[in-house]
Amino acid sequence: MMDNLPDPTVQDAALRADEELDLRGVMCPFNFVKTKLRLEDMADGAILTVTLDPGEPLKNVPASVEMEGHTILKIEPRESHARVWIQKHTS
Repeated sequence: MMDNLPDPTVQDAALRADEELDLRGVMCPFNFVKTKLRLEDMADGAILTVTLDPGEPLKNVPASVEMEGHTILKIEPRESHARVWIQKHTS
């Protein structure tokens, strides 16, 4: 789904997470629910990084986050997990 692909012009050095969430080992849909709840408590425009397991979590969480109106800035695949950078939508 991911219509809003990460902007390739975004410089990695310029990205700093305001908050981090490690959801390795958390099953769907709980990983999305936890991500959504954390984003709700954050300021508009803030950046959250979420660490997810490969497979279903990495497929579903970014797609669901985008459906909520947030922006996926980038996805960093790692050996046993991935880190997703999310910017909270502005109201």
